[in-house]
Amino acid sequence: MSLLMTHEEVIAELRDGMTIGIGGWGSRRKPMSLVRALAKSELKELTIVSYGGPDVGILCALGKVKKLIFGFVSLDSIPLEPHFRAARQQGTIPEVVELDEGMLQLGLRAAAWRIPFLPTRAGLGSDVMRVNPQLKTVDSPYSEETLVAVPALTLDAAFVHMNRADERGNAQYLGPDPYFDDWFCMAATRAYVSAEKLELDESACLHSRLINRTMV
Repeated sequence: MSLLMTHEEVIAELRDGMTIGIGGWGSRRKPMSLVRALAKSELKELTIVSYGGPDVGILCALGKVKKLIFGFVSLDSIPLEPHFRAARQQGTIPEVVELDEGMLQLGLRAAAWRIPFLPTRAGLGSDVMRVNPQLKTVDSPYSEETLVAVPALTLDAAFVHMNRADERGNAQYLGPDPYFDDWFCMAATRAYVSAEKLELDESACLHSRLINRTMV
């Protein structure tokens, strides 16, 4: 069964105030056609979860972001995405949650596994705990160790971009890094995949088929 949708059909399924996860990494393999459609829409007061790049910058510049949960917002060679920098300096993002990169991944995994949190040592002894006073700690039941409890990052929708896909929602990446696009999809109630070509590359390794139709 074909799962093909237009950008307009995707946006029509979203509502103000939703939590939207955007896959990719910095400026790499971002679902920019979906982000552009979101930017052109009337949607507002969104919570955005991202290893951010131009996606976050554009949405911040347009005033669509009520809350931002991020590991970084970078254009790689430009350490801080300029629109994001301006929004932070001007205080136009009402709420931010700045996490360690691994903590963000754990939040997505917890949501995908339908559990309330996952424990980690990341963040202990760092300013992550100071700038995010809402983060809680837990005592391990198997030792006397105190750990950070990273809350599940449950998404209403996820946008990811793959190099190849088929009409049923199976999709593959052809670069060296899968990033965490599969976890974005599994953490979301609805996941939407953009692709450069509607034909899987049969010569590529089977492990490159990161997204399967049950996630989309």
